[in-house]
Amino acid sequence: MKLRKLSAAAAILASSALVLSGCTPGDDDDNGNGDDVTDENGETTDEGGEEDGDEGEASGEREALDLETTDDEIHVSVADVDFVSYNGNARTANNTTNSAIVGLMGSSFWYFGTDLSINPFDEFGSYEVIDEGEAVYEEDEDGETVLDEETGEPVINEDESSPMVVEYTISDDAVWSDGTDITVADFVLTWGTQAPGISNPDFDEEAAEEDPDYDESPHLFDSVSKSFGEYVPDGPQGDLDGKTFTVEYSDHYVYVDWQLVVGGPQPSHIVAEQGGLSVEELAEAFYEKDGGALEEAAEFWNTGWHVQGGDLPDADLLPSSGPYVLDSYATGEYLSLVANEDYWGTPAGTERVTFHFLDDGIMTQALENADVDVIAPQATVDTLEQLEASNRDIEIYEQELATWEHLDLNHGSESPFSDHEVREAFALCVPRQLIIDNLIAPLSDDIELLNAREVFNYQDHYDEVVSESYDGRYDEQDIERARELLDEAGHDTVEIEIGYQAPNPRRSDQVQLISEQCSEAGFEISDGGHDAFFAEVIPTGDWDVALFAWAGSGQIASGRNLYHSEGGQNDGNWSNEDLDAAWDELVVTMDEEDRIPLIQEIERILWDDLMSIPLFVHPGTFAADASIDNVRTTAAQTGITWNADQWQRSAE
Repeated sequence: MKLRKLSAAAAILASSALVLSGCTPGDDDDNGNGDDVTDENGETTDEGGEEDGDEGEASGEREALDLETTDDEIHVSVADVDFVSYNGNARTANNTTNSAIVGLMGSSFWYFGTDLSINPFDEFGSYEVIDEGEAVYEEDEDGETVLDEETGEPVINEDESSPMVVEYTISDDAVWSDGTDITVADFVLTWGTQAPGISNPDFDEEAAEEDPDYDESPHLFDSVSKSFGEYVPDGPQGDLDGKTFTVEYSDHYVYVDWQLVVGGPQPSHIVAEQGGLSVEELAEAFYEKDGGALEEAAEFWNTGWHVQGGDLPDADLLPSSGPYVLDSYATGEYLSLVANEDYWGTPAGTERVTFHFLDDGIMTQALENADVDVIAPQATVDTLEQLEASNRDIEIYEQELATWEHLDLNHGSESPFSDHEVREAFALCVPRQLIIDNLIAPLSDDIELLNAREVFNYQDHYDEVVSESYDGRYDEQDIERARELLDEAGHDTVEIEIGYQAPNPRRSDQVQLISEQCSEAGFEISDGGHDAFFAEVIPTGDWDVALFAWAGSGQIASGRNLYHSEGGQNDGNWSNEDLDAAWDELVVTMDEEDRIPLIQEIERILWDDLMSIPLFVHPGTFAADASIDNVRTTAAQTGITWNADQWQRSAE
C-alpha cells in the first residue's frame, strides 16, 4: 500500500529566499539567510481527505511529543553532497546535507514552522522585546526620504529615532554535550564572527588590487552571514558566564527580521582554547575588534571544524547543543548521529540517525531495497513514477517549496556578462518556458514561470510585485534579437560555461536545453557541472553562470545578503547603488504594506540589470517508509528532516 500526503504551500507574505542551505548548530536559517508573518496554512490531508487533528500540525508548529529514545537506527538521504563541517556558519559549509546534519546538533531560541512561521523554542530559552524602537527618516521639503550623498543610504533622524532592544534568557538547564554551560559568551562568539571591522591583519589591499588571483580575504572570519554583527554593532550585553543578555539595534534602530538575528550558540570555550585565549579574552577581542588577537581563533573557526583528509575533527571539538551528537563518518558514504545523553530537552526519538550521501538517481531504489528509510530526491518525472510504482509500503509527501531555481550571472570584469548587451542576449535565448514544460510541469500542474526573486508565485503579493517590476520581456525567447545584441556588442561567438553542483540529472538536462537554444544566437555553452562547484569553483570567481537554487525560510530581507554590494553571499561581483539604498530602507521598514513598493523597486532593478534570471519554484517530492512515525515536511530548506529528532519506527 502506498500513501500520499499533500502539504499545502504556505502563503508567505513577501518572504525571501535564502541561502543554499546554511545553518549552524541551532540555526534553522543562515542568518538566517535564511526568512515575516505567515498565513498559518499547514494542514495536511491524505488521499481520503481526512485532516490531521493535532494542534501542532495544523499550525505548523512542532507537536509536543512525550518521547523516549528507542534503540533503533533510521537511515536517511537528502543529497549526494558530502558532509563538510560542524561549522554551518562557514561559507564553505553552506549546503543541504550539512544543514540537515548540523541542525540536529543544535538548538536555538526559535525555529521555523512547517508553514515558515517563526516560533519560540521554549526548551532552549525565551526572548522578549523590551523596547520596540522606531526608525524615523529625514525628509526633504517634498516629503521624500533624504539619501546620503556618499553611500546612497536613507538618512535617519537620530533625534527622533530610538533603538529596538530585545532581551534573551537561556534555559538554566542548557548545556553543551561536554557538560559546559551554554552562556552569553557563546552568543558573543556567534555575533563576533559576523561583526564588521574585524580585519584580517594579513590582507594587503594594494596586492589585492594589482593581482586578480590574490586570495587573502579582508575579513578575518569567513562567515556566510553578517546580519548579527551588522544590525547589533555593540554585540550581546550581559555577564559572559550568565544566562541573560540584551541586544540593541543602535545603528539601524529597528530590523525587520529581528527575530532571526540571534540564532543558535557556538561553543566559545572550544574556539577560545584553540585560539590560545581564555573565554574572557576571546570576548574582549571581539568587542575591541582586535584582529591580531583573534588570528588563531579565526583560523580554527574558518577551517578547524571542517572535515580534513576524509576525517572528522576530534570529537572533543564538536560539542552539541541539540538532541544528537556526531558519532561516525565515512567520507563520501555516510555520517551517523547518536542521541545526546546530556540534552536537557525532549529526548531524541531514535538512538541513531544515519545520513547516506546518495545520488538522486539511486535514492528511490535504495528506499525500495530498504537500504534507507527516508529520502529527499530532487523531483523528476522518473523519480515520481518510481515512487508511485513501489512495492514497499511508503508515504509520498509533495509540497511546493520555498526553493527556487535560477541562473546567476558573473558580472566581474573578466566575465563576458560584464557587458549588459551580452546579459540581455543570454536572457532572450534561455528557454525558460521550455525548461518548465519539459522537465517540471509533468511533476505538478501548478508550476509556472517565476518572475520574481523576493516573493514566490503562490504568495499573496506576487502579482502586485511583478505587475510593477517586470514587463514580461524575457518570458518568450527571441533568438533573432539575441543574435542582434551580440553583433552590436562586437561578438561573433560568446563562449560561456554553466556550472552547478554535479551530478544532478535535472540540471544537466537544463544546461543541454539552454545550450541547444542559445547556440542559435551565437553562444557556445559548455556544461560546467562540478562535484565541488560551490566549495571550490565559486570562491575563485572564475565562473560565468551558476545554475542552482536558493532555499528559503521565513525571512523578509535575506535577499539583501545576496544582492547588496556588501552582502555576504554576493558572489557575482554585482553592485547597484539604487538597489543598495532600497535594501537599506527595506530592512528597517516594519509595516508590511510599506515594504511592497520597496520590493517592487528591488525586483525592477534586478530585472533591468539582469543580475540573475529566475526560472521556477521547486516542486518538493519526499518519501519515507510507512513505518516511520512523526514525519512532517516543510517548505523551508530542511525539507523532510525538519523534525528528524522526533522520528520513530512503529512497533511491530
